[in-house]
Amino acid sequence: MKKLTLLAVIISSIMIQGCVHKLVTVPTKIAYKTTKGVVKGTVAVGKAIIPGGDDDEDDKKDKD
Repeated sequence: MKKLTLLAVIISSIMIQGCVHKLVTVPTKIAYKTTKGVVKGTVAVGKAIIPGGDDDEDDKKDKD
């Protein structure tokens, strides 16, 4: 009887490992993608607000 209980506990713990992995990784991926989008949006807004534009384009025109 004790062997059967031990076997059931081992099998259950192995099956639950997949669920625990999903519970940790899925919210992390969502948070990463959300933060990445917010940062990109902030950079775009910052570039639009700051006067003077992109200096790289001006440098290329001066060299030609």
